[in-house]
Amino acid sequence: QVQLAESGGGLVQAGGSLRLSCAFSGGTFSRYVMGWFRQAPGKEREFVAAINWSGGSTSYADSVKGRFTISRDNIKNMVYLQMNGLKPEDTAVYFCAASFGRGWTIRVFDYGYWGQGTQVTVSS
Repeated sequence: QVQLAESGGGLVQAGGSLRLSCAFSGGTFSRYVMGWFRQAPGKEREFVAAINWSGGSTSYADSVKGRFTISRDNIKNMVYLQMNGLKPEDTAVYFCAASFGRGWTIRVFDYGYWGQGTQVTVSS
């Protein structure tokens, strides 16, 4: 059974940085597309970033492009989200997710495995 565990969230001032980490277990990590999603209070869960199996291709939401960087380590079974230039509108619970057998995708419903989420709060 695939399990995902996020860490690294917290409170940061606008303009600051955070690095989220996600530990993957219970499967062959390199066979999964990995993504980060977020959900703010009262809003739907939205795509943030995704990375393909080898790490050679990435995709970002327009709202974070140029500020966030997704990466993965297929030896350590980890995926990361480096967040720079944080804004108050980035405040949300951030979820790590894994997709298997759906090809290269950024659609929420194509990700069958989810972590519990980690809170990111950006103060103005």
